[in-house]
Amino acid sequence: MASTSGTKDAGLPRSLSRRSSAMIDPYADDNSIVDSELVPSSLASVAPILRVANEIEKSNPRVAYLCRFHAFEKAHRMDSRSTGRGVRQFKTYLLDRLKKGEKTIKPQLANSDSKEIQKYYQNFCVKNIRHGQDTKKPEEMAKIYQIATVLYDVLRTVVPSTKIEDETQRYAKDVEEKREQSVQYNILPLYAVGVKPAIMELPEIKAALRALRNVDNLPLLRKPGDRDKSVNDILEWLALIFGFQKGNVANQREHLILLLANIDTRSKIVEDYEQLDSYTVEQLMDKTFKNYTSWCEYLHCESNLKFEPDADRQQLELLYIGLYLLIWGEASNIRFMPECLCYIFHNMANEIHGILFGNVESVSGAKYQPEAVGEESFLQDVVSPIYEVMRKEARRNRGGKASHSSWRNYDDLNEYFWSDKCFKLGWPMDPTSDFFVNSNNELLQNSEHYKVIPGNKKPKTNFVEVRTFLHLYRSFDRMWMFLILAFQAMVIIAWHGDGSIFGIFDDGVFESILSMFITSAVLNFFQAGLDIILSFNAWRSLKPTQILRYLLKFSIASFWVVMLPIGYSRSVMNPTGVVKFFSSLGGNGRDQSLYNYLVAFYLAPNILSALLFMFPPLRRYMERSNWRVVVLLMWWAQPKLYVGRGMHEGMFSLLKYTLFWILLLLSKFAFSYYVEILPLVAPTKAIMNMSVSKYEWHEFFPNVTHNIGAVISIWAPIVLIYFTDAQIWYAIFATIIGGIYGAFSHLGEIRTLGMLRSRFESVPSAFYERLVPMQKEEPKRDPLENDSLVRKNIAKFSQVWNEFIFSMRMEDLISNRERDLLLVPYTTSVVPVIQWPPFLLASKIPIALDMAKDFKGKEDADLFRKISNDDYMHSAVIECYQTLKGILYGLLADNGDKMIIRLICNEIDTSIQTRLFLSKFRMSGLPSLNDKLEKFLSHLLSEYDDADKYKSQIINLLQDLMEVITQDVMVNGHEILERDESHRQDNDKKERFVRINRQLTNDKAWKEKVVRLHLLLTVKESAINVPTNLEARRRVTFFTNSLYMKMPNAPKVHNMLSFSVLTPYYKEDVLYSEDELHLENEDGITILFYLQKIYPDEWKNFEERIRNPKLNATETDRTEATRLWVSYRGQTLSRTVRGMMYYKEALELQCFLDSADDDAIFSGYRTIDTNKDHGVLKERAQALADLKFTYVVSCQIYGAQKKSKDSRDQSCYANILNLMLTYPSLRVAYIDERDDAINGKSQKVYYSVLVKGGETLDEEIYRIKLPGPPTEIGEGKPENQNHAIIFTRGEALQTIDMNQDNYFEEAFKMRNVLEEFHKDHHGDRRPTILGLREHIFTGSVSSLAWFMSNQETSFVTIGQRVLADPLRVRFHYGHPDIFDRIFHITRGGISKASKIINLSEDIFSGYNSTLRGGYVTHHEYIQVGKGRDVGMNQISQFEAKVANGNGEQTLSRDVYRLGRRFDFYRMLSFYYTTIGFYFSSMVTVLVVYVFLYGRMYMVLSGLERKIIANATVTGNRALEEALATQSVFQLGLLLVLPMAMEVGLESGFRRALGDFIIMQLQLASVFFTFQLGTKVHYYGKTILHGGSKYRATGRGFVIFHAKFAENYRLYSRSHFVKGLELAMLLVIYQVYGHTYRSSNLYLFITFSMWFLVASWLFAPFVFNPSGFDWQKTVEDWTDWKRWMGDRGGIGIAPDKSWESWWYTEQEHLKHTNLRGRILEIVLALRFFIYQYGLVYHLNIARGSQSILVYGLSWLVMITALLGLKLVSMGRRRFGTDFQLMFRILKALLFLGFLSIMAVLFVVCELTLSDIFAAFLAFLPTGWAFLLIGQACRPCVKGIGFWDSIMELGRAYECVMALVIFMPIVTLSWFPFVSEFQTRLLFNQAFSRGLQISMILAGKKDKTQYA
Repeated sequence: MASTSGTKDAGLPRSLSRRSSAMIDPYADDNSIVDSELVPSSLASVAPILRVANEIEKSNPRVAYLCRFHAFEKAHRMDSRSTGRGVRQFKTYLLDRLKKGEKTIKPQLANSDSKEIQKYYQNFCVKNIRHGQDTKKPEEMAKIYQIATVLYDVLRTVVPSTKIEDETQRYAKDVEEKREQSVQYNILPLYAVGVKPAIMELPEIKAALRALRNVDNLPLLRKPGDRDKSVNDILEWLALIFGFQKGNVANQREHLILLLANIDTRSKIVEDYEQLDSYTVEQLMDKTFKNYTSWCEYLHCESNLKFEPDADRQQLELLYIGLYLLIWGEASNIRFMPECLCYIFHNMANEIHGILFGNVESVSGAKYQPEAVGEESFLQDVVSPIYEVMRKEARRNRGGKASHSSWRNYDDLNEYFWSDKCFKLGWPMDPTSDFFVNSNNELLQNSEHYKVIPGNKKPKTNFVEVRTFLHLYRSFDRMWMFLILAFQAMVIIAWHGDGSIFGIFDDGVFESILSMFITSAVLNFFQAGLDIILSFNAWRSLKPTQILRYLLKFSIASFWVVMLPIGYSRSVMNPTGVVKFFSSLGGNGRDQSLYNYLVAFYLAPNILSALLFMFPPLRRYMERSNWRVVVLLMWWAQPKLYVGRGMHEGMFSLLKYTLFWILLLLSKFAFSYYVEILPLVAPTKAIMNMSVSKYEWHEFFPNVTHNIGAVISIWAPIVLIYFTDAQIWYAIFATIIGGIYGAFSHLGEIRTLGMLRSRFESVPSAFYERLVPMQKEEPKRDPLENDSLVRKNIAKFSQVWNEFIFSMRMEDLISNRERDLLLVPYTTSVVPVIQWPPFLLASKIPIALDMAKDFKGKEDADLFRKISNDDYMHSAVIECYQTLKGILYGLLADNGDKMIIRLICNEIDTSIQTRLFLSKFRMSGLPSLNDKLEKFLSHLLSEYDDADKYKSQIINLLQDLMEVITQDVMVNGHEILERDESHRQDNDKKERFVRINRQLTNDKAWKEKVVRLHLLLTVKESAINVPTNLEARRRVTFFTNSLYMKMPNAPKVHNMLSFSVLTPYYKEDVLYSEDELHLENEDGITILFYLQKIYPDEWKNFEERIRNPKLNATETDRTEATRLWVSYRGQTLSRTVRGMMYYKEALELQCFLDSADDDAIFSGYRTIDTNKDHGVLKERAQALADLKFTYVVSCQIYGAQKKSKDSRDQSCYANILNLMLTYPSLRVAYIDERDDAINGKSQKVYYSVLVKGGETLDEEIYRIKLPGPPTEIGEGKPENQNHAIIFTRGEALQTIDMNQDNYFEEAFKMRNVLEEFHKDHHGDRRPTILGLREHIFTGSVSSLAWFMSNQETSFVTIGQRVLADPLRVRFHYGHPDIFDRIFHITRGGISKASKIINLSEDIFSGYNSTLRGGYVTHHEYIQVGKGRDVGMNQISQFEAKVANGNGEQTLSRDVYRLGRRFDFYRMLSFYYTTIGFYFSSMVTVLVVYVFLYGRMYMVLSGLERKIIANATVTGNRALEEALATQSVFQLGLLLVLPMAMEVGLESGFRRALGDFIIMQLQLASVFFTFQLGTKVHYYGKTILHGGSKYRATGRGFVIFHAKFAENYRLYSRSHFVKGLELAMLLVIYQVYGHTYRSSNLYLFITFSMWFLVASWLFAPFVFNPSGFDWQKTVEDWTDWKRWMGDRGGIGIAPDKSWESWWYTEQEHLKHTNLRGRILEIVLALRFFIYQYGLVYHLNIARGSQSILVYGLSWLVMITALLGLKLVSMGRRRFGTDFQLMFRILKALLFLGFLSIMAVLFVVCELTLSDIFAAFLAFLPTGWAFLLIGQACRPCVKGIGFWDSIMELGRAYECVMALVIFMPIVTLSWFPFVSEFQTRLLFNQAFSRGLQISMILAGKKDKTQYA
């Protein structure tokens, strides 16, 4: 049978029919479908009644009316005064509806309402409950019981109790008894009635359920005065003891059953069993309690996992596991505090042990009687008190504005439980203990904001996050010490002798080098001091031993700071200066040995550490040991902490990354020495020996020795470059190593279609080896040895391959023709050769025909040899022959006709065997045969209306075909016909070939054979370009290439690890609406039009699919399909959900292939729905898919969106609901907010809710009450994940963002990648996080998107490849990584959530995993799609967010602990791949500042002129060479290196070179340079002042023009101010400098700096659509003027008024500390240098160096400022009432100004150049006043100058904006600039489309549907 057997036409999406029927229109006049969904939260219990009313509306409107009436009455009873939010409106709506129906709706079954509802209730129960139990599914029965329950409640309000019939009561009693079954289930219908689904018949599920229901040994529980309560299972028993919620119990019951079932199935050999394996429970027990047992050992307390000798061990183990899961499931935000959970479990497990085995109470001696408690006891008594502590601390944060040190975050609270003082809390917990008492701090509630009255707040725990750059030194002190000491040694070597590196062995040099131990001691002293200062706020929480350690460290560091200089001074021959001072302290006499002994003692700890470094297992054992002796020994080396112990890698990993860093450091130091340090030594010596007697300004320190100012100016940039150029070397080495590793991983071996074609023959065997599970009993053998096995494996391969091709067709990546060319048939015995896909065989038959026709030889063998040389041609010829024979034989209905075909075939076969083929057949007749055959096949495939006509045409063509065969091709064909005539009977006078089996033409399998044969014959051109779509090519080549990569063998689906996918969603786009598709931007461009131009081939394929006449698609269907088409090309939730649901499809196919027999496999997977014999297979496949895979989308505000009146919210709700209806396996978790009456007062109550799609609406599965709003405590995204993680299932968890995608063929490899969790790495370590590569799918949108795509792709491939191996510092970077779920849920979850500090929540989960002994790997044989920001402002917002996150990381305890606890080389890897990259970026920009300010000092002071005049000084060139290195960094070339390597590796180096050139032509360097400024600004600002926040970048298509004012607001402080400052410095340097400027390096450096300035000032406008369009420029200017002129005020948004924006920009200064303000003032002082330096170079100064010149300049400055102030005051006081006086005042001031200028020009010889210089001098001074005024805002306001500062600020903003705007205006004059920019920004297709749209000017068709 052919491959596409059972193929469905690629048409509408699989769900469209269901989707369209269930689509909700929230804006319709009749909202009856959704009125139940709009019930106010305070009336939530009314919603089920309204749902039932809607459900039965069609069958009985009167009963539905009665239900609504009951709902209204209930609502009125609940809130009679309508005080709840939305209650009045709801009741009014419901009352109006009831009034309308009161008279029109009459009873149908009886003459009264009481009889009507009873009759309906009885009929409903008979029809649905009595008769439906054996036919309906569990979910249907659950819904029926829910309806029956509600109906009876309504019935009791309508019918008096005395008139309720007995039959009705019997049904009601039956419903009440089975009420449990009315609860909707998630995956397992444990109690539901109905037809049992296949999943409940799985033996592993039955065994797990049986084990949980074993309650034989558990004591019965009772409430006081109540009878004993029976329980169904272990979890119910636990719930009764501790008061867990029912929703939590139900959720964790299913969770535990699925965990046990999945683990158990892997340990069983037999498939049918009843008992749960004891090893299964032990394995789950070990994983669940590994952290708990470690915690107990750490605190030296006995574990409460106790097992009595005679107890049922398995039951006890399940009790403990169930207890932990129930605690975890209800812990809410406490889940982020794993050791707090350990403490809770520790005490509750002790209670269980007491209940089970402590038969006598210790106090009274009476029998121990366990009692049941209330349902929410655990929440109220345990969770809520801890939550309230967290909530109070979170409020101290003041929305991220308070200092980290002023409040305790999650880590601080959790680390309280790292100390044995946590046991002082007691159990039950003592509310008066120090953990709960919030030390005199009261919280005042003022509307929605909380104010904290400060008191004696609780101390931080173990660590304090202080905003200072000193954290960089404290966390990575070993690296900084190493670099500083190496720098000192290199300077000493270069300074002495000839600079040869071998000079180190000279006595004097070596003696000087020994001084670096003094430097080391000073640095250690600094580190010890930092430890004390930065941790001071945590001292009250530290143990005395920790404080003692800090003090001892400081004391010993102080000792060495004194002793080492004394020892060194005594070893120096003739001490001078400071050395002489220390020499006098140590007495007289020279003693070298003393210093040597001191150094030996000083180095002893370091030597010991080096020895332990060489033996990682020993170090690991010592750090993890809890023995008090070992702890005492390790006490000095590291403080005792619960995390970060024993993180050392194995010996092999250690050697790899050590070798990497040794080679890197050797390269770095060689470069630093020979390029940066050595060339500067000689010029420095010359400068120091020069004497400068005359300066060009007033020198305050003319007698300073050695020209120290000039030396600092020259050396400062070099020193900064020295400390950062390791980042450049890292990029180079990582690129090389990453490329080598990628090549050895077989990446890029199949990267083109040509490579694919050449290796496709081996693809099925590679597929078999990688993706087909090996049977345990089956020996490993070559699949090509056995022909039947070959066919079976190719059939399996073809099933997967074809589903892959179909998925691409449904995604419109390929056309119908390409689909047919790519499909692989299932191999059957009919054709003796492998049937390859037609794209490989295309044009082979026409070529073979030409070869045969033109063949001149006589021997058959020669012809056959020519054909056989091409395997594909040989295969195609045989397949065509055999297929044609089969087609004709099946089509003919007459046996005589069949005999002729048989005789012809026998003749062909015989002639080939006897080598007489050429003599018996004419090759010249083959072309005509081919023509006839093509016509014949084409007609067979054609559509027809007239069957008789169709049949007659087939007969005619068939007769023509046979005539050509027998007369033109066969030499003796007439003999065959004559032979047939002789066998015919006399009465058989019918013509031959007229009786055909026309019904066969409707057979799909037969017709697909015809299609394939037709393709083989007709595709004459080469199919080398199939598929043509670039994305389809990428996916096909990557999938086939991955089959040759190393990956674990695939297990059977039954034995694979189970997993969940979790996607957090807030309020992003779900599905684009029709209006959004046609919403035009300013240029008349719609999203639909835009995408049609970006993806023209995909749009064409979509039209072909949707216009298929077989679909009978309506206009509504087409509109819906168009919405989907657009949404699937955006970054929408719909795209993500579709992609993730491929996992389920892949699992079902894999299960089919695992368990199907040969007949089923050769029948085809797509016949499983139509073939009744395979129904069991399908059910089993779906059951196993549900067992192994769960998908939860955490739609945080879904409940609020459901009830919202906002159209967008309603649209999101409707679209999410439709996703659930489309994909029944999809689950949505959300936080529900309700108004409940508590103690007579309405209070907000919060729930975690899980829902699934029902028939038309969502169905609630679980509802778990929360202690409060969960998102109020921490960051939004991790809190959103955390509340939903309890609903996930399985042993692994994949985190997926809602802007990601997945692919069917990649989903097929999921079970392989999950096996990585079972692989041991370096001993007993197994991965805890599996990193996966990503494909960035937004690269084609614009040039910016392409840059971002390339940058991101290089990071997620080559970057993370190197991080994982060899460097071993890969963490979690969000997106598609797969977590060991049980490991992480017992250790704090999959992210960290503390406000602000955990802004980059993803990477902190990687840090946490590593600190807790986890292991992170990276795998590139599987990929997941990922969207990125595509517009300039979006990308900048994203970069700002990441830079903010890295700034917060710098301050965090996680980075500190990793930096201190990694070994030296792994610490280097960690630094340079995380925060070090951002710090290096900042220093790169700082180098430019230091260089230019240094040069300005030398130029304006006159030092440069003196130095240049000295012929011996050549240091400038050496400085230029060093500065060239930072230019490489600055221009973004570092980012290009890994990009080029990865593109070269995977696409070829010619492509990489082409991409690099194109990127440069599209100004990639401008983009990367601009983003460098973004990183630097936000990273530095975060560390200094804070202000980090989540920035919603928006993920739409950027086809709009950003206004100038918007760009100015966004980039003014981060880029424009800095760019203008650097421009002024460069101008001053160019105008006043006298440097030798002919060198190429000098030109490169100054060019790179001007390039930096130009990029920072103009990149936002270059990359802004229509940025140089004249009309847009005019509009931008108008908008900017309006924005600048509008006054601010309360409630005025920053985008509406400059004043509001100006205040917003200073927000960080409002909340920063005193240190931050002082630093701002100090940084602002640099702007006074301009005035001081430049006034002495004015012509009017006449060369004077007197201080009076500077004083007079201040007089001018103050006069100008006073004049401005006078005008400002005059405008306010006289502008309205004394207009004339104000005008006179202005005129006098103007005349005075003109007079003064005239005098200055005439008398004082002022020149125009002086005017220009004065601007350069005084503008920075005014800016300095402005900055200092802002920093000292309270003081300035106090003296009444704040308004002046604001007006000065406005003036400066105007000037800066004009400077930036004028070049834009100039370029906008020229139309070609705008056209060039458009082609620069967007791809060629869109550029053409854009021009067309502008020409048509709105005349084009706006409704472009398919």
